Amino acid sequence: MKVIICGAGQVGWQIARHLSGEKNDVTVVDNNPDLVHRATETLDVQGITGFASYPDVLDRAGARDADMIIAATYSDEVNMVTCQVAHSVFSINRKIARLRSQSYLDAIYSDLYRRDHMPIDVVISPEREVAEAALQRMAAPAAFDTETFLDGSAQLVGLRVGEDCPIINTPLRQLSDLFSTLRAVVLAIRREGRLFAPEAGDQIFAGDDAYVFAHVEDIPRTLEIFGKTQRKQERLVIIGGGNIGLAVAETLEKRGKSTRVKVIERERKCAERAADALERTIVLNGDGLDAQLLEEAGITRADAVLAVTDDDKTNMLAAVRAKAEGCPYSIALINDPTLIPMMEPLGIDAYINPRATTVSSILRHIRHGRVRAVYSVGDAEAEVIEAEVLSTSTIAGSAIRDIDFPEGVLVGGILRNGETLKPEGSMRIEAGDSVVIFAMADDVAEVEKLLQVSIDFF
Repeated sequence: MKVIICGAGQVGWQIARHLSGEKNDVTVVDNNPDLVHRATETLDVQGITGFASYPDVLDRAGARDADMIIAATYSDEVNMVTCQVAHSVFSINRKIARLRSQSYLDAIYSDLYRRDHMPIDVVISPEREVAEAALQRMAAPAAFDTETFLDGSAQLVGLRVGEDCPIINTPLRQLSDLFSTLRAVVLAIRREGRLFAPEAGDQIFAGDDAYVFAHVEDIPRTLEIFGKTQRKQERLVIIGGGNIGLAVAETLEKRGKSTRVKVIERERKCAERAADALERTIVLNGDGLDAQLLEEAGITRADAVLAVTDDDKTNMLAAVRAKAEGCPYSIALINDPTLIPMMEPLGIDAYINPRATTVSSILRHIRHGRVRAVYSVGDAEAEVIEAEVLSTSTIAGSAIRDIDFPEGVLVGGILRNGETLKPEGSMRIEAGDSVVIFAMADDVAEVEKLLQVSIDFF
């Protein structure tokens, strides 16, 4: 497949990394020559320097025979015009645009939008994606990372293993014997900064981060086995009243739950906008690092704090300050993945990586054929892929133990006829099953080959 990626920033680079690694013909376009140089030097891609919305630039990028264009520059206007030019001038079949402005999003998701006027096949809103991720984190406060699969019947949860974890130093194969009815599988472990897919003889140690795939009904028991307890989230303080914080507060209001929310926003105009949009949420104008203002927001009585300003360091410091003031649970928005290892030493319980969230969303739409969901783990180190098994797939009809999966690949769960099953070595995968597979980044292409989904993008 021939793909043009407009924007060589963090998101564009990661998408290019994924697609080029899967042997697609990728061209990256950006008006910053340094970003283009970084992409061409580190990835197997072609690079064009110029404005992505210019027809001559897209022509040089090979738009005349491109299958897809992904507009992920920092400018909403450039992204929209790029898709328009790609459609009108070059007839590119698939057009994906990243849009941030709430005004554009409101128009696009309303009756005002007509595809023939602004031909964008898929709109990705980072703020909406991150807001949904934040809500998922708060729904599972014992986990530092969460994602839902198999029609909501199963979840991937990231759990930090403490000294009090009952199952440390226990080989994973013994867990199946000890908890034979538990529908949960340890798909990945991060140890001393390295992520890997464990084998049956591997043990879990204190200090590990374990990624566990479990049936939603077994999540409470899974957390108990890992020494975790669920906490109620009835009082929430949001630091940052921009698009993300506002979206979270609005969603909680619409759900009609009893969660009491207070928002702290430094910029007065932004605070006023949030106050006008929210009905039951209290909005305070001031610095989220101000201990007195945090006290006014009731941080000592809050069940959780969500720091989602546009500055990573502010989010980290706000989360630390809130916990120092007595808040038991903190979530911070972190754009820079190199800061993530600092979460545990600082006592921050969970984080949201907007880049990983946006990349996962775009990948889900790129692999639209039989792939139902894609979640990028860590700094694009691995993926959790949910896909429907085709009758022509090489794994259809095969027992799991007989499938020639690469070493870094594990099956997490299977959805068959509405029932979510825990995978066993003797279990046969059938055509029509939805299967969830964990794969290290280098093994994704091989997994797609086994599933026979890589050619079915549309």
